[in-house]
Amino acid sequence: MSKEQAETWEAQTETWAGFDANDFQRQVIAEFRANNGKMSGMFEGWTLAVLTTVGAKSGLRRESILGYLEFDGKGIVVASSNGADKHPGWYHNIRKNPIVTVETGTDTYQAIAAIPPAQERDKLFDRVITEAPGYADHQAKTTRKIPVVVLHRIGPKPGEERVKGMGDWIVEVHDWLREELETLRAQADQVIEGGADTIERTRPDLAQQMRTHCLNFCGALKKHHGGEDMAMFPMLAKQFPALAPALAQLVEEHKVVARLQDDIQRLVDSFVPGETDPVRLRADLERLANQLESHFRYEEETIVTALNATAPAPNFG
Repeated sequence: MSKEQAETWEAQTETWAGFDANDFQRQVIAEFRANNGKMSGMFEGWTLAVLTTVGAKSGLRRESILGYLEFDGKGIVVASSNGADKHPGWYHNIRKNPIVTVETGTDTYQAIAAIPPAQERDKLFDRVITEAPGYADHQAKTTRKIPVVVLHRIGPKPGEERVKGMGDWIVEVHDWLREELETLRAQADQVIEGGADTIERTRPDLAQQMRTHCLNFCGALKKHHGGEDMAMFPMLAKQFPALAPALAQLVEEHKVVARLQDDIQRLVDSFVPGETDPVRLRADLERLANQLESHFRYEEETIVTALNATAPAPNFG
């Protein structure tokens, strides 16, 4: 949006007094769609997009036509509202429901809308006003810091290969932990099914194997949850306010899992075939498995999409 376009937009909004602004916007959207994003009249030459959000209060689909930029392959929209002192409705919508649909005229895609932290927002806004100086005029009209929103495409662009994301990697970590816990449960089953005397005669190292396996599993789980609590979850909460309640719940679940995990570690460390009750050990392992599976499923349902859209999987060489 150039300075001249910003002035044109402002002049047009002043003529809306006494008219249905929503009806005007619907007409603009209809022209946009009918002409694959190419506009005539006052909007000729503008780069626009239709952003479809879910109403924060109504839960209904809401369409807004906005100025559209693209930086480093990501869509950018600005919640300027022509310099008004209140954020536009679509911005409140994405704070509660960040999954949106973006229509550029030549491409329609689903995205997750991220709100960059303050320092990143400032850098993005500098880039915005370099390409679209009219937004600087909007900012000058209000004390409200105008938000810049990054639209992270969900899935690959047409014709491009899907890139493995951070969310995919998290699922792989979960699957590995599931397998490790299943192995530990199977070892406890061997004790129960074979009987303590048989185990002592044929597999005298089983108790040590269980202790080693449990140590590796518990250590990996603690490291995984620690990394999420310290880095991943705070990053997601800043960019996606709608995820904050779910992330807080996941952090509390980590505490519950850690306590149960410590109990099982103590049981395994003190396990002696022929003396310790293997049925109790197996029951505690089952409780941990059920707790973890519920936790993993909830985490995968709530944050994998955001992680895949915003960060690639780590490369450990």
